[in-house]
Amino acid sequence: MTTLEIPDAVVRMYLAANGEAGRAWLASLPEFVDELTRRWSLTLGPAFGGGGVGFVAPAERPDGERLVLKVSFVDEETRHEPDALRQWDGDGVVRLVDAEPERGALLLERLEPATALGDHPDRGEAISIACALLQRLWRPVPEPHPFALVGDLATRLAEEFPERFDRLDRPFDGDLVRAAVDACRQLADTDEEPILANRDFHLGNVLAAEREPWLLIDPKPLVGEPAFDTGHLLRTLLPERLERDTLDLTAGRLASELDLEPERVIGWALVRSVDDALWDLSTGGQDVGWDVLAARLLVRAL
Repeated sequence: MTTLEIPDAVVRMYLAANGEAGRAWLASLPEFVDELTRRWSLTLGPAFGGGGVGFVAPAERPDGERLVLKVSFVDEETRHEPDALRQWDGDGVVRLVDAEPERGALLLERLEPATALGDHPDRGEAISIACALLQRLWRPVPEPHPFALVGDLATRLAEEFPERFDRLDRPFDGDLVRAAVDACRQLADTDEEPILANRDFHLGNVLAAEREPWLLIDPKPLVGEPAFDTGHLLRTLLPERLERDTLDLTAGRLASELDLEPERVIGWALVRSVDDALWDLSTGGQDVGWDVLAARLLVRAL
């Protein structure tokens, strides 16, 4: 078995987020990757850096086919990634070549040049490209399907936020948690037709490719209202120095280009801000000042 170099960010993330289960997963990873390279006839290059959700490395088959091997810890967010990729079937997203979903292994087409949409020199154009791609990806999912429901997630978070906040000794303004709970309860109720949604859509997960100009990678799928996707997107479009005018303009632009209600875009961003702050603190993070400030601005904008 060859030595496997696992990026430090992956090691830190799984030890912090998953404890002993993460340690066991990391220990089993070299043997599993070795097994996959034999089964799928792959030669691996050094793992990609810049992310922490899994082991991701360029791969090549004997016939020269250029692919990517991705192995993730199987949890609520990663479990149904292959199901979502099959639903989209390469239409606007990276194509799934093979998978072992029970163990979190995906074999994917290689996107080249793979420049992130977040590096686009014209931020306004990048936002329009992202919105157009989102509208293509929002499609109904036939029943039965394996995906969790956005409404159920919102209901669960409304119950969990106060408990998580108390366990962490109430680390910031409790009014923000109460506002996020209220937002969850309102967002759980919608008349919108449910679509295949993604809790991790942002400009860094849209890459330049040859088959299409831009393709989505790394979806974390659920089924629910389209506005759910904009919560994380809005947050990632905001600058480090937060100002109310910038928030209002960005949220308004997303709502206009995607034909959504601005209040739901802002509401989902508030929920995500509080959720991220609590998650970061629970895994040993200390600097959640940006998330807290974002949450305060979002509450004022509702």
